[in-house]
Amino acid sequence: MATIKFKIATPERLVLETEADSISVPTVQGEITVLPNHVPLVAALEPGELTIRKGSDVQHLAVAGGFLQVQGGDEVVVLADAAERVEEIDVARAEAAKQRAAKLQTEAADDRQFADRAAQLAKHLARLRVARRRRAPHTGQEGDSLRTEGTPPPA
Repeated sequence: MATIKFKIATPERLVLETEADSISVPTVQGEITVLPNHVPLVAALEPGELTIRKGSDVQHLAVAGGFLQVQGGDEVVVLADAAERVEEIDVARAEAAKQRAAKLQTEAADDRQFADRAAQLAKHLARLRVARRRRAPHTGQEGDSLRTEGTPPPA
């Protein structure tokens, strides 16, 4: 079966480089799922959850801002303003950052400042959604992020 060469990077680091069967990415036009032999594409990202599937393994990342580029049908590059794997997200810090961003947004002096702060708030909300959805309850550990959707947790 054909696979996709996938790479995601931020200005600070290479977050992940792997092979994948499919990649679902939040874009400003909606979620896009890229499969092998996809047509070339460039799309702007919006804050949300990026999902990588390889066989029965599934990985989830929180992303905010940046671009998706599909090259030659079998290579996908995401250049993100920010990206974190589920296990890297500190929920308490993300919650505190969300609270600060929400407060700063209410204090915005003009429309541009309001929009900048709204973007920061959206980034932190996406981090929290991904972390809370994908971690096992009460453990703080990664939950179903390495299982396919609908698969029950191991006993």
